[in-house]
Amino acid sequence: MKNFVVKTIANAAALAAAVWLLKGITLAGASTTVDKVLTLLLVALVFGAVNFAVKPVVKLLSFPLFILTLGLITLVINALMLLLTSWIAGRIGLGFHVSGFWSALVGGVIVSVVAWAMHLILPDDED
Repeated sequence: MKNFVVKTIANAAALAAAVWLLKGITLAGASTTVDKVLTLLLVALVFGAVNFAVKPVVKLLSFPLFILTLGLITLVINALMLLLTSWIAGRIGLGFHVSGFWSALVGGVIVSVVAWAMHLILPDDED
């Protein structure tokens, strides 16, 4: 359970960094800081669910492309997962939006790097 909370907080921080750094990724509808934090936590839950349920299937189906591109297809898959998270967030009324593929591609890199750094900083069950 502690590991789940740590991953959710790390994803929320990573998504916040992407919102802060890119014009193409926005967080709308949240007026106060508390609203923004809650929205980011909910979006992080959606992002975690997408990465848990959809990403392994996409990776399995695109395995030949992993070999062909020497793993660079991972950037595209991360961008697609961010776009899917944006679409789901819009359907459930969260104010998180990714405006296009290029924003998602750069945002996916930012989210990956920041989430990795947060996982190094925050303790989890393996510590």
